[in-house]
Amino acid sequence: MKTENEGRAGLLYGIGAYGMWGLVPLFWPLLKPAGAIEILAHRMAWSLVFVGLALLVLRRWGWVRELARSPRKLGLITLAATVITVNWGLYIWSVNSGHVVEASLGYFINPLVTITLGVLVLQERLRPAQWAAVGIGFAAVLVLAIGYGQPPWISLVLAFSFALYGLVKKKVNIGGLESLAAETAVQFLPALAYLVWLGSRGTLAFGAHGAGHTALLVATGLVTAVPLVCFGAAAIRVPLSTLGLLQYLAPTFQFLLGILYFHEAMPPERWAGFSLVWLALTILTWDALRTNRRSRAAIAAATAAGAGAAGTAGTAGTPEPVEGAGSVEDAGSVEGAGSVRATPTNGR
Repeated sequence: MKTENEGRAGLLYGIGAYGMWGLVPLFWPLLKPAGAIEILAHRMAWSLVFVGLALLVLRRWGWVRELARSPRKLGLITLAATVITVNWGLYIWSVNSGHVVEASLGYFINPLVTITLGVLVLQERLRPAQWAAVGIGFAAVLVLAIGYGQPPWISLVLAFSFALYGLVKKKVNIGGLESLAAETAVQFLPALAYLVWLGSRGTLAFGAHGAGHTALLVATGLVTAVPLVCFGAAAIRVPLSTLGLLQYLAPTFQFLLGILYFHEAMPPERWAGFSLVWLALTILTWDALRTNRRSRAAIAAATAAGAGAAGTAGTAGTPEPVEGAGSVEDAGSVEGAGSVRATPTNGR
């Protein structure tokens, strides 16, 4: 019963995280007349404040000492902060400049870019279905480039920057909240310097357009931190395959907002490009679910075979108590190995 409740809670946390990420295009226009770079600077500065408060409440500071002792991890954190700054800044600009649909495309093709980076950087091997999905995704970009008269650079920069960010985070290997704290600590001084510079020129929007607007700029920290906290809560409660499906909620919401709320144009060539991307993602998801089922079946078969072999060994020959005890331990070790192997497949 507890596991079932945990699963339901994890699903709700996941829907909440990706739902908030999907609806965030409604938030950035509220911050006008602040420009995209000022909004970005506020997001970086206030995110550190709110994440720092969260870590203070949770009393999770042990990672700071470990991180400070690792120049390699500090370098990777700095790289992650740089890459996510580009991603955040371009996303805010694209939403406030009427490119919500193109931004949503970036997060639709992000899984395909992530797979490509896995092949190029980590030397990973792809299954035939994954190769097909990547090929269809490449064709979609070509169709969109021909339709636009130029490559969909907003989508590509968002997709590649976020995929690279994920790759760097994988190598750093620290918790989501802790990682965001470290990244925003790197971002804080440049962000603060930019805000001070705007203030010295008299062009700072913060505090110049009423208390409500000021509060919204402060809330950029919450808009960043709250979905991440929900995502972290979901990640430890639901299988990775479920999270993989939930991730499509965010770009889907963004796409629908772009069409239905912001009334952005969708000419035939754009529909054709998006349809190819959706086909690629369908193949990718089908392949992931099929592989997950096969992995579960293989683990269950191995566990059952190990338990059966242990039971046979326990009953064969002279039934000495010591031999029986050894069989029970062997069965337990087989189950334990199965559980360890299942962990990366079924949950994180």
